[in-house]
Amino acid sequence: MPRIIALLAVSALALTACEDQASGGGGSRDQIKAVGSSTVYPFTTLVAEQFLNNNPGAKTPVIESTGTGAGMKLFCAGIGAAHPDIEDASRRMKPSEYATCRKNGAGEILEIQVGMDGIAFAEAKNGAKLQLTPLDLFKAMAASPMGVKNAARTWRDVNPALPATPIQIYGPPATSGTRDALTELILNKGCEQAMPEMKPLKDKNKDGYDRICSRIREDGAYIDAGENDNLIVQKLQSNPSAIGIFGYSYLEENRDEVNGVPLNGVEPTYETIAQDRYPGSRPLFLYVKKAHLDAVPGLRAFLAQYAKLWDPSGPLVKRGLIASPPEVRAKAATIIRHETPLDPSQMH
Repeated sequence: MPRIIALLAVSALALTACEDQASGGGGSRDQIKAVGSSTVYPFTTLVAEQFLNNNPGAKTPVIESTGTGAGMKLFCAGIGAAHPDIEDASRRMKPSEYATCRKNGAGEILEIQVGMDGIAFAEAKNGAKLQLTPLDLFKAMAASPMGVKNAARTWRDVNPALPATPIQIYGPPATSGTRDALTELILNKGCEQAMPEMKPLKDKNKDGYDRICSRIREDGAYIDAGENDNLIVQKLQSNPSAIGIFGYSYLEENRDEVNGVPLNGVEPTYETIAQDRYPGSRPLFLYVKKAHLDAVPGLRAFLAQYAKLWDPSGPLVKRGLIASPPEVRAKAATIIRHETPLDPSQMH
């Protein structure tokens, strides 16, 4: 079930006397509403707490952990009181998602990188002490590595240097941005290492490429654990043979219960992700509807609050966020200050 700071039924949305600039006069909302990534969720909730502390008269923002993909569908469905103001995203918006937003009147969107994160692989403290590579993970997780149905049952089947531990992986669902980033940063890299001829196929025949390089096996070796990353930590404690996949912040939060699994000999740490040395490093984003900035009370102040908290010494980093490089933070703050919309020509 999604984690929610405050529940607000659409039927209970307050109507104000002023025109709803987001929906052309169809009523407005007096609470900020955000949906999206379970990875970005704890950071946005912390910002909401600080926002309320600094704005005593404000209503509690509604923050829902829906997963990036499901959140994008809600976010891009339209503008106005019935639609979210903010999308938390653990990957960049896809051109197809932007096209949907634009078709539904939400074409002016601010894209704000709030920090960085890593796709962390973890095991229990008494686990097998695995050391993996993107190639190992591709061979273990892909439905059809090398174009043949995956028959690997143990890590030794994947790589003779690894233990004969059963392959059991708890990971995010298909709606998750973490799953998208896992595919792009890890599985696709391992696939192209195993089969260099696949790389040019990515643009020429994406369906064929995805069938071999991106599709995850569904025979029980990979277990969809939903959007609740804390549940994965619990499963690792009860099953020391398994590994789990989630955002780095959950690894950092649970260091007493789990260990990070090194990739290419590099452990997932603040330093290795910030320096982009860890193979699973990725940016985290907020997407905000420009039309809602005038319509929803406090939305501008909420974004300004985010920018105040994302420095390396700030409270978001203490909660597990990895601060973006200084030039990225400066660019993001400028986007907020000038309300500069995303340029779709820069998307890829």
